[in-house]
Amino acid sequence: MKINKQNILKLIKNGESETVELKASFDQAAIETIVAFTNTQGGFVIIGATDASKIKGVQLGKETIQQWINQIKSNTSPSVIPDVSILTIDHKNLVIFSVEEFPVKPVSCRGKYLQRIKNANHQMSIRDISNIHLRSFQASWDYYADPRHGLDDISLVKVDKFIQLANTVRTNPITDNSKKVLEKFELLKGKFITNACYLLFTAKDTLLSTIEMGRFSEDTIIQDGSTIRCDLLGEVDETLSFIRKHLNKSYIITGDKQRQERWDYPLEALREIVINMIVHRDYMDSNDSVIKIFPDRIEFFNPGRLAEGLSLKKLLQGDYISAIRNKQIASIFKEAGIIEKYGSGIKRILNALKLYNLPLPRFEEIQNGFRVTVFKTTQKTTQKTTQKTTQKTNTNLSVLDQLRSHPEITRKELASVLGKSENTIKEHLARLKSEGLIERVGSDRKGYWKVL
Repeated sequence: MKINKQNILKLIKNGESETVELKASFDQAAIETIVAFTNTQGGFVIIGATDASKIKGVQLGKETIQQWINQIKSNTSPSVIPDVSILTIDHKNLVIFSVEEFPVKPVSCRGKYLQRIKNANHQMSIRDISNIHLRSFQASWDYYADPRHGLDDISLVKVDKFIQLANTVRTNPITDNSKKVLEKFELLKGKFITNACYLLFTAKDTLLSTIEMGRFSEDTIIQDGSTIRCDLLGEVDETLSFIRKHLNKSYIITGDKQRQERWDYPLEALREIVINMIVHRDYMDSNDSVIKIFPDRIEFFNPGRLAEGLSLKKLLQGDYISAIRNKQIASIFKEAGIIEKYGSGIKRILNALKLYNLPLPRFEEIQNGFRVTVFKTTQKTTQKTTQKTTQKTNTNLSVLDQLRSHPEITRKELASVLGKSENTIKEHLARLKSEGLIERVGSDRKGYWKVL
């Protein structure tokens, strides 16, 4: 941003934020804010303004700015030297420190490590310090060697199962033995396995991967519970199995050759949420992942806040680049075909709920974690309208399933498989295209369908 009167007055008017701090004078707190900005996404510290209506200005001597710079340098490690600008507004001096995000983090102020969260500075925990340092080197915790566990602590049979899964989606199948595969995927480094390797293929249950699940009749009355502590790949199926156990399933007669089933929630959306929980969880946090099933909703809680630079607003708008907390774990899930594409999970969740005519999910940062809540529909509709909507929804889902499995399928073939007329299939395809769920790649004769 260009430093001029107009832009600075706008920043002052908008008040303090993730990237703006207003200070009446230069002091130790100002230096701490500069450090917090270097550890986050940068920002502006404006000296001489306290709020939108009070521009006090500051007195500046010949050496004032240099003295301030020297204080910043001597109080920060590594030393920080921000850009400095002076603006005079209504005969009052404002000093603006323009702070860039530091390339190698974290930066400290007299041994104190700070981050900017919303409009305040927060002291970083040891875990925060470790994570931010790893991200500076494009690494992640799961990539590093696990000194507590070795090959004897993992199951090579589970590694073989992973190879089988990967070969179902790979163009070039894996032919190496399990140990060689671990080496090629950098899960085995010499005599050490990585943190990811242990979590992915652990031979025994481990507290590190605990998922607590419960079915509640009311907010505080639990009817059934389960604890899962197995390998991460196995957790996907076991978690979804418990959830399905406590969902209602109805059968819809639509005129098709076979009756269609409808669950309380789209299983595709629930599966995507569970996968995201397991892949993006902060495994350095001692808290457990928690799933609570209520009569009207399901809550999914995961240790670990949103990645640095990612906000709830950006998440819902799709305005972000996929930030992966556990790079090795995510890579193995993608190789196994469990993750289709990085950064597309939220979109698939929203689309699936939309097709089911369910409310949008609620995303929340709570405590030191992240919670997703999905809701049952509460709309009152007539039986006729409900049946009609359900028929359309289930046909849409059936069409999507066929296009996902057979992208080159023709309209005529779709009509035959689903027991519908070609005109009906044409209408559903047009609707799915208009909603941005599918697109046609290539010509009508030689092209194929792409599910988004």
